[in-house]
Amino acid sequence: MQVISAIKSKTLTPEQLFMLSVLLVNGGNYLYNLVLGRLLGPEQFADAAVLITFLLVLSFIAMTFQLVTAKFSVLFEHKILTRFISQLYKNAIGTGVILGVLIILFSKQLQQVFHTSSSLMFVIFGIGVPIYFIMSVNRGVFQGQKAYKLLSVTYQSEMITRLLVTIGLIYLFNIQSSVVIALGILISFGFGLIPFKFKNLRFKTSIRLKANQSKQVRSFFIITAFYELTQIIINNSDILLVKHYFESYEAGLYASLALIGRIVYFIAWMFVMLLLPTVVRLKKEGKATTPILFKYVGYIAVIASVIIFICALFPETGITLLFGEHYLAMAPFLWKYALATGLFAISNIFAYYYLSLDRYIPVIFSGLFGMLQMALVVFFHKNLEQVVHVQIIAMLLLLIFQIIYFFFDSKSKANKI
Repeated sequence: MQVISAIKSKTLTPEQLFMLSVLLVNGGNYLYNLVLGRLLGPEQFADAAVLITFLLVLSFIAMTFQLVTAKFSVLFEHKILTRFISQLYKNAIGTGVILGVLIILFSKQLQQVFHTSSSLMFVIFGIGVPIYFIMSVNRGVFQGQKAYKLLSVTYQSEMITRLLVTIGLIYLFNIQSSVVIALGILISFGFGLIPFKFKNLRFKTSIRLKANQSKQVRSFFIITAFYELTQIIINNSDILLVKHYFESYEAGLYASLALIGRIVYFIAWMFVMLLLPTVVRLKKEGKATTPILFKYVGYIAVIASVIIFICALFPETGITLLFGEHYLAMAPFLWKYALATGLFAISNIFAYYYLSLDRYIPVIFSGLFGMLQMALVVFFHKNLEQVVHVQIIAMLLLLIFQIIYFFFDSKSKANKI
C-alpha cells in the first residue's frame, strides 16, 4: 500500500524501498521453490523440502543475532557499539561452527530420521552454517542503523545466487539431486555477505560494556533465542513431522501446500523487520508505540484475508499454476493452511512488538502454543487434512491469547495515567 503510492509519486523512502525489496526476495524464493517442485516431482521434492526447511530453521536461529544486533545498534553509540558488534561476531562465529559441526557429524542420522536419499546434502549444508551467522550479524547492523538499501542488497544477493546457481546446475548437468540444492544454498550464503563491513569485524578491542549493559543484552538475547525457537517449531515442525510420519509422495504434496500457504507469513516478515527498530526508537524518544502496532496488524490482517479468499475460490488453479497437476490433491486444504498461517502472522506482530519493548509474556504464549501445535501433530496425524486442522486450532488459540494480553495491558496502562 505504502509502496504502491510511493511508486506512483516516484518518491521511494528507504523503508519503502526495503519493503519492495522484501517482496522481490520472497518472490524469488517462491520461484526457486516452484521450479524445484516442477522439476523434481512430489517424491524428490520431499528431499528438497527438508533442506529448505533446514534453511528456514537456520534463518530463525541466526535471526536471534540479527535482532539483538539491530536493537542495540539503536541504543548503543560510538565505541560501545563497536565493542558490542565485535563481541557479537565472535559469538555468532562460535555458535555457527558448533552447529555446523553437529550437522556434519550427525548427517547419517539425519538421513535416517527424515528418510532422505543422501547424507552428503547435510554435510554441505553444515559447512555453510558459520557463514550464515556472520551474514546475520552484518544484516543486524544495517537493520538497526536503518541502512535499508544495504540490507536489501544482502537479501537480493543471497536469493538471486541461490536461484541461478541451483536451477543452472540442474539444467546444465541434468542432475536432479538434493546435493545440487545443498551446493546452491552454500554458495548463496557467501554472496549473502555482500556488502560486508569489515571494519566491524574486530577481534581485539579494549572497550568493555558496563555491567547493566551486558545484563540488558544477555536478557534480550535469551528471550529472543527462546522466541525464535518457537518460530522454528511453529513454522517448520509440521513439514519435518509429516516427512517423518508419511511416505515421500505425501510429504512432497504437503511441502507444496506449506509453501503456497505461507505466502502471507513471508509478506508479513517485511513489516516485522521494520517494526523492531521503529518501536525501539520511539520508546527511546518517549513517543507512543501503539499506533505502529495497529498499523502493521491492519496491513497483515488485510493481506491475509485477501490471500485466504483467493485460496478458497481458486485452489486448483493456484496449485496447477504454481506446482502443476501432480500436486492437485492438496487443493481442498489450501485455504485452511493459509488461514493457519494468517493467524500466526498476526500473532507474530504482537509478539515482536512486545519483544521490542522488553515485554516477554507474549513470547511465552508463542512458545506454549508452538509446543501445543507440535504435540497435536504428533498425536493427530491420521491424514494430511487432520494435520492442517490441528494447526488452525493452535494458531487461533495463540491469537486469542495475544489479543487478550494486549487488552489487559492497555487497560492497565490507562489506569496508571
